[in-house]
Amino acid sequence: MTKHPNIKFGTDGWRAITADGFTFSNVRACAEAVARNLVATGRADQGLVVGFDTRFGSARFAQAVADVVNGFGISTYTFDAAAPTPACSFAVVDHSTANGVMITASHNPPEWNGFKVKSSAGGSATPDEVTQIELHLTDVLDGKGEGSNSTVRQASNTVFDVMGPYIEQLHRVIDVAPIKSQPFKVVVDAMHGSGAGVIPEMLAGSAIDVIEIRSEHNPNFPGMNQPEPIEQNLKPLSAAVRELGADIGIALDGDADRVGIVDENGNYLTTLEVFSLLTDHFMGRRNERGGVACTITMSSMVDKLSAHYGVPVYRTPVGFKFVGPTMTDNGCSMGGEESGGYAFKGHVPERDGSLSGLLFLEAMVMSGKKPSELLTDLHTLVGPHTFRRDDVSYAEADRVKLANLVSTASPESLGGMRLESDDRRDGVRFNLVGGSWAVVRMSGTEPLVRMYAETPDPSSLEEVLRDLRSILGV
Repeated sequence: MTKHPNIKFGTDGWRAITADGFTFSNVRACAEAVARNLVATGRADQGLVVGFDTRFGSARFAQAVADVVNGFGISTYTFDAAAPTPACSFAVVDHSTANGVMITASHNPPEWNGFKVKSSAGGSATPDEVTQIELHLTDVLDGKGEGSNSTVRQASNTVFDVMGPYIEQLHRVIDVAPIKSQPFKVVVDAMHGSGAGVIPEMLAGSAIDVIEIRSEHNPNFPGMNQPEPIEQNLKPLSAAVRELGADIGIALDGDADRVGIVDENGNYLTTLEVFSLLTDHFMGRRNERGGVACTITMSSMVDKLSAHYGVPVYRTPVGFKFVGPTMTDNGCSMGGEESGGYAFKGHVPERDGSLSGLLFLEAMVMSGKKPSELLTDLHTLVGPHTFRRDDVSYAEADRVKLANLVSTASPESLGGMRLESDDRRDGVRFNLVGGSWAVVRMSGTEPLVRMYAETPDPSSLEEVLRDLRSILGV
């Protein structure tokens, strides 16, 4: 077999450092693999949506994808401007194409870029479809099989308005009129990414005062290690909320499929708290009883809420390629993962940060309460919960050793709390006495070991994470 680059589709697509692993040659190889799979499965005539975000070279990488795919006689529909990943997901459904390709590295540091594949349903490509694409990719990189040839008609690429139809879709999913009637002051942190302008446009011409910060596109993502809406990256948002006396702060990651929430006091709400609050909103105020699909790293508050409202919960491995299909198969009202990506019925089975932020505003309107008050009510209902995720980087030479430690870890207790059961579908989840839990897993997109824990208080949380570090020797 010919030696070739290590292109591996992880939790959500393939990502690499631009000009190192993420090169035009490798992107074209991935595009050819997608094209070959469409031909092999008899879906070439359905076409392909090609999207891109605000990162260095994303538009040119997208053009390279379209050029390759067109050479296989497959029509493409390409964004007219950088746009959110959920806009790509919706465009696949809107254009009835076989797949979508989104050039984005989502929340990764600025030197990264990535190649995401979307299913015909608008969600992340399923594990089976990704496996087939990877098999074709191996053949492409090894010079095997048939590529495009001169006997195939060169198909066309159509540049289309991506944001107009996407905004119309959001209006169909959520009625913003009740939100727009409120004299809220909302700060939106676009984190220099492709979600800039979405929430302000959705709420335009209303009583609401929307102030957007870090709204200019900047692929360097200055002032943060990576455009991920987590606490350490949202200091400017917290400061703006406090200085302006705002009612809430809403942050979007680099490709706007994730959300971060800051309350009226500038305090960051964890991703587990936000999803649990939205779960309570959907089950309680909206009376949505279709069930919840969520990953093994999602809060046990969701289980307690579901038991309270008599609604099923479906747990999956990490990644929306698992959550989306589980949502669809079980008719769930919503789905979510720990990283801040949440999906809702009536939309594509894919994460949407802007929609998540708007639904949080809806919860405030329907409850008449501020974010901090909603959180107090939640904890009154399900008990106190404290969560943290620690990411530990490692040298590539240590990957096998760490992966082995993760797969074989079997403690009798963590943080002094007895182990009740474990779940090894994705790394390992330790279910502890009293509803506390911890997860250790290898990141599917970066050289990181991720450690997650949720306990009733900060001291027990610290003890659990300390024990996990001891087990892994990190």
